[in-house]
Amino acid sequence: MWRRIEVHPWLVAAILLLLLWLRLPRAIAFDIYTFLTRMSFQNASPFCLDPNFGVMKSFAPLPVFFALASATHPLLTPRQTSGIIDASVCKQLGAELAIGNVTVNFAEYISAGTNITLSRDYNLSTCTGSSQVVPVDLCRVAMRVETSNRSELTLEAWLPTNWTGRFLSTGNGGVSGCIQYADLAYTAGLGFATVGANNGHNGTSGLAFYKNDDVVHDFSDRSMHTGVVVGKQITKQYYGTAHTKSYYLGCSTGGRQGFKAVQSYPNDFDGVVAGAPAMAFTNLTSWSGHFFPIFGANTSATYIPAGAKWALIHQEILNQCDGIDGVVDGIIEDPALCYFRPEALQCPSNSTNTTACLTSPQVGAVKQVFEGYYGENGQLIYPRMEPGGELIAQFVLYTNGAFPYTTDWFRYVVYNDPTWDPATFSLKDATAAAIQNPFNIMTWEGDISAFRDAGGKVLHYHGQMDSIISADNSPRYYNHVSTTMGLTSSELDTFYRYFKISGMGHCSGGDGAHAIGQQGPETSTLDPQNNVLLRMVDWVENGNAPETVTGTKYVNDDKTQGVQFVRNHCKYPKRNFCIDPANYTKAEAWTCI
Repeated sequence: MWRRIEVHPWLVAAILLLLLWLRLPRAIAFDIYTFLTRMSFQNASPFCLDPNFGVMKSFAPLPVFFALASATHPLLTPRQTSGIIDASVCKQLGAELAIGNVTVNFAEYISAGTNITLSRDYNLSTCTGSSQVVPVDLCRVAMRVETSNRSELTLEAWLPTNWTGRFLSTGNGGVSGCIQYADLAYTAGLGFATVGANNGHNGTSGLAFYKNDDVVHDFSDRSMHTGVVVGKQITKQYYGTAHTKSYYLGCSTGGRQGFKAVQSYPNDFDGVVAGAPAMAFTNLTSWSGHFFPIFGANTSATYIPAGAKWALIHQEILNQCDGIDGVVDGIIEDPALCYFRPEALQCPSNSTNTTACLTSPQVGAVKQVFEGYYGENGQLIYPRMEPGGELIAQFVLYTNGAFPYTTDWFRYVVYNDPTWDPATFSLKDATAAAIQNPFNIMTWEGDISAFRDAGGKVLHYHGQMDSIISADNSPRYYNHVSTTMGLTSSELDTFYRYFKISGMGHCSGGDGAHAIGQQGPETSTLDPQNNVLLRMVDWVENGNAPETVTGTKYVNDDKTQGVQFVRNHCKYPKRNFCIDPANYTKAEAWTCI
């Protein structure tokens, strides 16, 4: 019989450091570390060890967590550099850095645990986060990089003292020009020399695109590629030696940026982790805009206000499709198998109260949501919205008028007309955007043989509750690569693997086991099986390719409340099926078929 053991995190830290001081083999130390991090961590309070453990409820204080990780994890061993790395070396880097078109704004050495304040000036107030905790000792370098005589980008490099020899670039989101500081902290904390850029403009608006193709070029691909080129030079100068391997981590627009590198810059990265990629970009932008004409303003007969009716629609979708995967658990494991029939919610012909049903115009509108979007020539513009994410999508796409990213793209890129009215959006607009496709931002090349031949690997994932970018587009791209290159799935497995993450929303969150290590807050453990970034490292450097990706769901998405369930997500084209419905919260109750 097991007993619950109360252990303070600082005692754990002392024990692990003592074991390492006694020269315990790193592999054994990591086994102990993995065991402890699978327990129920409580931040700044005792935590318990329990035989029915899942994964961390919450991190121990960040500096402690990352210090222990780098000390014990076999994939996070610091690399020997040519000299001592300290504040004076960081200051020297800032003073001596001489790279064409690069101006150093500042270089500062920051101690682990420091909470830095982020600027909100220069249109940055719309970016999320006004501060960021730095998890490890590092050199932070902020730069201005000219990309043309009328465009520039802001670039930051976070260079950790406990460098593993690896380089990594982060991505962006939406049409925004916001450096993803949380991703910089997460990856630098794991020993990557990490860079992040503002994508050529500041803030979440597309106004900077107006009559400036150079800013559009930066947004399409030049910003990230330039950041990679500059970042690798800075890394070599700071550490006195070049990086050993290069990685990428991004989602949404960041996912598209990752695939853009795969398609157009095959030597930038050895491993790419790309989530919910905004590929077929111009068509996606049109698809996002076509919901406003479908539902109309709040006076339209087709309009469905946020709230009760959308909850009714969601429940009916679950009624029709939840059991397809072998168990009714509130999650549609593979929405591609769900063909929702909204007519089931049709109000009776003699009904005088329509609050708990849908009128005929409303049924027609909902039906269009879950149908593919076709163009003037009858060709598919973008696939349907997959059922399951409507409780969030109702606010993002269905009830609040025009989608802002679509409005900005058509006003400031397609037409260069700030007065363009998104309420008039039609198939003609979608056609115009697709034809324009500036700098091949579509990101839909099916031949990625150059990336494969360079030895690159790509791990592609997409949440099946995504309410912003239809998850149906990801297997469409995978299949496009398969047919373009003439490769079977087993042949693609050597360099390209795609995973459907059931119950994950847009890049994170959701009803399913969505914590797969794709972001810092979405990290349960540093075991590569549960962490897509470290799985990519293990695949590139040790040949350990993923067959499944293990995700974690916490009670109320709160690590302090414990693990609700764990699930292994299948490699496409396989899908998950429950073989033990009575124990569906256990990973072993599911199998890939």
